[in-house]
Amino acid sequence: MDGTAALPGAGKGSDKGPEKGSGEEKDKEAGTTPAWIPARLPARLPARLPARIRALNGRWRRIRAVGASRYRPRTLSGRWWWAACALAALATAALSTLGPHRVWGAVAAAGYAAAAWLSPSRPTDRGPTDYGPTDRGPADYGPADYGPTDRGPTASRGRRAAAVAASGAALLPLLILLATGRAQLEVEVVARSASLLLATGSPYVPHPEALADFDPYLPGMAVFGIPEALFGAGPLTDPRVWTGAAFLAALAACGRGLPPLWTAACPLVALPLAVGGVDLPVVALMCLGLTLAGRGRAGGAGLVLGLAAALKWTAWPALPVCLVLLRTRSRRDGDQGSRPVLRCAVTGAVTVAVLVLPVVVRDPAAFLTHVVAFPLGLTDTVSTAASPLPGHLLATRAPGGRAAAVLLLAVSALLMAVSLVVRPPGTVAAAASRLALGLLLALSLMPASRFGYLVHPLVLAVLASHRTPLPPEASVEGAPSGVPAPSRERAPDAPHARRHQ
Repeated sequence: MDGTAALPGAGKGSDKGPEKGSGEEKDKEAGTTPAWIPARLPARLPARLPARIRALNGRWRRIRAVGASRYRPRTLSGRWWWAACALAALATAALSTLGPHRVWGAVAAAGYAAAAWLSPSRPTDRGPTDYGPTDRGPADYGPADYGPTDRGPTASRGRRAAAVAASGAALLPLLILLATGRAQLEVEVVARSASLLLATGSPYVPHPEALADFDPYLPGMAVFGIPEALFGAGPLTDPRVWTGAAFLAALAACGRGLPPLWTAACPLVALPLAVGGVDLPVVALMCLGLTLAGRGRAGGAGLVLGLAAALKWTAWPALPVCLVLLRTRSRRDGDQGSRPVLRCAVTGAVTVAVLVLPVVVRDPAAFLTHVVAFPLGLTDTVSTAASPLPGHLLATRAPGGRAAAVLLLAVSALLMAVSLVVRPPGTVAAAASRLALGLLLALSLMPASRFGYLVHPLVLAVLASHRTPLPPEASVEGAPSGVPAPSRERAPDAPHARRHQ
């Protein structure tokens, strides 16, 4: 005994180091093994420690294979996550003053509890899970190895748990609320706006007085109430069904990068899906627009973002972010970047104009009252958006706080605009992250806001962290231009790996 124990994969011989030409020496020359992973350890260390270090070595290889920006970390869909969701649902049922919210909390808590019981005790990796002594090197992994589909029995249990959570937290509460005819006020507003649009050409009440008379949404939102306006009230014509369908369809159109079950089961998404999710189709269309821009489809991105901008003001910041993404992408491809940007901008502007301008021309006073004055608090009727976010607390509890909150909001918007110029996003993930940060700042600093509005940055953050795998010939995302993706073919096994086969 020489007082040391060799790790699997460590070279045999004297303590002078590995022999020249060995697999370990090649790994060090290639820079795939960090210096903090030792080759030899004292023999008296616990037996599990060498295996753990070997696992770290394998994970390091996988991260370097496609770059840290492409590595999929462990998912949050473990039993502790679903248990936390169950506690949040119970808190909603106990503390909310709204009847539909209490119903959702009671039903969703049971669904999350069932998901926690079904889910594996440990989260799963979203990548190869070969931690053994024959860990593959960087050249052995291609982009297909890092797709969004988990493998193995543990991952299968995780998917079943996510399906149970989505069914128990979104679908079942929605069915119960549809059967009992209970919903948030927004559902009634959307249904009435569709009836007014078909009857008068404007979705807005000419002289609103009560809170229920106000419609703070842009004219495009009325389209989700048209089925009820045409065929009468019913479970299939309820606006919630159509907003939820639009949300899921837009997420599905984004591709394989977004996990639909996990997204639908998240409490911030499941609650509006059940009680009235007018914000969900807006953020889903924003995600789809950014995804299309990342694929180079400028016209489609402009059309989708124009549709989102015709639904609600919160979608408008997505258009400049998309234009910057298109310009950066075109310059990286060797183009001047003007044609795709112009095509997207014109398509988006025309779409918004076609859907919004006829209503503005029909009754400009009503449009300004509902869409501009009411959200800004300039009417006698005050909005119920009063969640204790920083902007609302500053506006209501500090002298001159409203002006200070508006000033902070303007400063944050200016800083985000400067960031787009100084460091323009070049990928869909970077654009989604920038847009999520901007909306998070805006929604937090607005004098009147709701916690439910945070679904916008949440879904955008999910888009930023789950990306569609690259094709074999594509460059690694986040790498300098011209860097090819890792080869899909297996490299020859290193000598130290062959010894363990």
